[in-house]
Amino acid sequence: MTRPAEAFDQPAADGQLRQGGRSLLLALYTALRSLKLYPVENTTVQKSLDDLDGLTRRLLDVEGDIEIRMAGDFIFVNATRLRVELDNYASFSHILAVFRAFGIGALRIHPGVDRREWQIFLSQLLSLAERSQSDERLEELQEQIEESGVAHLELDRPLPEGGSSEQSRQAAKQVYAQGVAVTKDVISSVRMGRTARLKRVKRAVQLIVDQVLNNETSMLGLTTIRDYDEYTFTHSMNVCIIAVALGRKLGFSKVQLCDLGMAALLHDMGKARVPAEILNKAGKLDENEWRAIQEHPWAGALTLFGMRAYEEIPYRSILVAHEHHMKIDLTGYPRIVRPRTLGIFSRIVAVADAFDAATTRRVYQTVPVEPDEVLREMWENPKRGQDKVLVKALINLVGVYPVGTCLILDTFEVAVVSGPNPEGQQLNRPMVRIALDAEGAPLPLPGLEVSLTDKDDSGAFRRSIVKVTNPDRFGLTVGDYFV
Repeated sequence: MTRPAEAFDQPAADGQLRQGGRSLLLALYTALRSLKLYPVENTTVQKSLDDLDGLTRRLLDVEGDIEIRMAGDFIFVNATRLRVELDNYASFSHILAVFRAFGIGALRIHPGVDRREWQIFLSQLLSLAERSQSDERLEELQEQIEESGVAHLELDRPLPEGGSSEQSRQAAKQVYAQGVAVTKDVISSVRMGRTARLKRVKRAVQLIVDQVLNNETSMLGLTTIRDYDEYTFTHSMNVCIIAVALGRKLGFSKVQLCDLGMAALLHDMGKARVPAEILNKAGKLDENEWRAIQEHPWAGALTLFGMRAYEEIPYRSILVAHEHHMKIDLTGYPRIVRPRTLGIFSRIVAVADAFDAATTRRVYQTVPVEPDEVLREMWENPKRGQDKVLVKALINLVGVYPVGTCLILDTFEVAVVSGPNPEGQQLNRPMVRIALDAEGAPLPLPGLEVSLTDKDDSGAFRRSIVKVTNPDRFGLTVGDYFV
């Protein structure tokens, strides 16, 4: 496990990491150049691979995991920026150029990597650079190294650089769409009896975590999309985003957030084993159909456990798939044989799952409950079986009026909640996007964003909430204000 972020505040540790990172980058450059100039059997190539392997192992022994990330003209190793000096300028510049050509934003190195994996990765990188100019070169490279058995080196696209809110929204949309596509691919693979490509899931989750850490409001806004026809996949993605945001609120480390996100994205994997006609049935389920639904947590646990034979699945993901419908008092399903305490990941995912499910229109729930009513029900009704501490954390996260709530204001305007109050104090006065003006005329998407804490010259609030309303009454699609 990567060391806590606090460790990097220590000058000695920071200096050691910076020195080790520089040595690793130089060894990477040397191996790359050697493989380009000489055949792999050459002594120079073999020595450069040995040096790279040795330096990597020593740094992994200290750090647990290594992330080399590119940001503009800078290179970071585990969040510590490496200084460019005269003796390393050529090597750093060359690596930056190669990574940019492939659209690589980060290279993650995990314990267990060996010189064979380094040789395959660098050889494939050089080979693809010579014969392909495709915009999909990064995907091609990822596919090739995975098929070659490289399990301890991972590639990611660059994180979005700071820019306008429109750029932030576009970056969030890209990550959201990728997460939904990956979820669909995994669940479809399970349904068809194929081997699921779980490395893609892991990469998608890492991007989601990065986006939540850097762009939480946009990511939470996208959970309002809730595609009616793609419910299974968008629901898993929404639960992942909400769970990761909750974990961040609770102070989880980035490594813990990635594990939590993985568990959340895969929590409903058992539904791949439930016949589609049961999942999509509009009427009331009979006893046998309801029993099939109740079996999906156990089916999900078995499915994920079986995947461990192909690729690593954290045991916590298996546990969450099994426990997320048990309820805090264990009156849910599947029924328990002996007393147990639900894990914190399971309780977080259960809260995120319940919130997104209740606020989403489905075949058997054509009228979704308004988000503020869902929160009130989860808080006040013990039959919901939610952890009240986590429900309170969710309320603090999304506000009394969650993202996507449609409001009528005392100015006769209609607005959509875009985020909680940034100061975190007045939960009943969120950020909103004005959808309809006082005359009922629609404003251009994504609406005019204002804070309900804004006051006029007399000190009175410019706008206040009159009541929550159903967006369908005004012909509004809430998700349009976040895409």
